[in-house]
Amino acid sequence: MAAATLLSLAAACSSSGDASPAGKSAKAPDAAATVTPANGATKVRPDKGVTVKADSGVLEQVSVQAGAGTVDGTLSADKKSWTTKWTLKPGTAYTVTATAKNEAGKVTTVTSKFTTLKASSTVKISDVIPQPGETVGVGMPITVSFNRPVKNKAAVEKALEVRSTTPMEGAWRWITSQQAIFRTKNYWPAHSKVSLVAHLAGVRASSGVYGTKDVTRSFSIGASHVAKVNLKTHLNKVYVDGKLAKTIKVSGGMGGGDSHGNDFRTTSGIHLAMGKSPVVTMTSPNIKEGEAGYYHELVYQDVQISNSGEYLHQSPGEFGCLGRSNCSHGCVRQTPSGAKWFFKLSNRGDVIVISGTTRDLEWNNGWGYWQLSFNKWMKESALKQPVTTTPISASSASPN
Repeated sequence: MAAATLLSLAAACSSSGDASPAGKSAKAPDAAATVTPANGATKVRPDKGVTVKADSGVLEQVSVQAGAGTVDGTLSADKKSWTTKWTLKPGTAYTVTATAKNEAGKVTTVTSKFTTLKASSTVKISDVIPQPGETVGVGMPITVSFNRPVKNKAAVEKALEVRSTTPMEGAWRWITSQQAIFRTKNYWPAHSKVSLVAHLAGVRASSGVYGTKDVTRSFSIGASHVAKVNLKTHLNKVYVDGKLAKTIKVSGGMGGGDSHGNDFRTTSGIHLAMGKSPVVTMTSPNIKEGEAGYYHELVYQDVQISNSGEYLHQSPGEFGCLGRSNCSHGCVRQTPSGAKWFFKLSNRGDVIVISGTTRDLEWNNGWGYWQLSFNKWMKESALKQPVTTTPISASSASPN
């Protein structure tokens, strides 16, 4: 990148000698400012941004433009420096205009025109969960997947801004080099709005690899749906916005296992609804047709809660077990009417807390992220620290 040069107005000169003429005060020096990158610079690294410093006087106003677009920045409290908030776009021409004022109130202007480096290799976001405009539950994480491995995880993580109508503390965790997940410390407030703004354009994800496009994803938090499934009492108590809405008789995993390695215990812990389907074909794992324990059947009103085959669903039979004993292969069976009601209610990200078994849900089994304490969750953040979501108004978080 070209070295920065000083763009300033020449300071006024006084007459020779150390003292001002009698009865006259010394003339205030003209304001001066330094702009980085320098005027005329080319192939500027976009992740370095723009810095403007007042060498004398204070900064009054700074504008950084690329075509008709204006770049956001932050002015220091003492008005001595200004920096861009996010990275610049690769292969783009920019114009910086800064005004500075001296002690006497005289305003001067400096400019710098430069172009950023074109990206020879790029990284982009390949998927974001939730979907645009989706209504989700209070436990919903934000999952961001990239199309190639990210080495400079801290730089990318810093560019992932989460906004919400109520500021919330949260943290990112890198699951792999291509996937980062944001989880709040506490559940999202019900009936609120959330947006992810990935300021990826100009971020240096790896050596010579830059993002070229920002991504925005907005979604809504619906009512608070918290299901508390107790497999000792065999009841599912469902709370909507903190009030008990329905109690459903259930039957969980029968316990034990078989010679094929199947574990028939339902996992205890904080699960999230991962999705739902009106019908799922369930087949016994690792067991061939004709062998003992084999099953292959259609099961209705299915809400998935893990990657190990666990669902809350309508009981396919054995209705005498509901509310009395655990008879399933690991899923939580519900009464037909209860399963239908629960299926209709459920959103992805709803919280299902299961208790009463000897098997714990692993944090990486499906969306079991709430199984980790917030401090443990944050340990795999590249920045190693929590972030607070940027406050937004409900009207500004429109789906896209």
